[in-house]
Amino acid sequence: MKKLAILGTGCAKCVQLAHNAEEAAKAAGVAYELEKVTDINQILSYGVMTTPALVIDGKVASMGKVLPVDDIKKMLS
Repeated sequence: MKKLAILGTGCAKCVQLAHNAEEAAKAAGVAYELEKVTDINQILSYGVMTTPALVIDGKVASMGKVLPVDDIKKMLS
């Protein structure tokens, strides 16, 4: 099971990234658990300075942009 985390304050871009991550996991047929991290101290603990950020299995995969579904799908494969 992949552990996905969306780091951000809940802005529109964060919501869109969460949606794209879910769509990508479903399209790739990957079992996943999605967590939304809004606490600024937790976000900073990942070394993230710009949100939204996508974390896959504890590693920051992207920050500061909304990745398209296809890009996230490739990362999950």
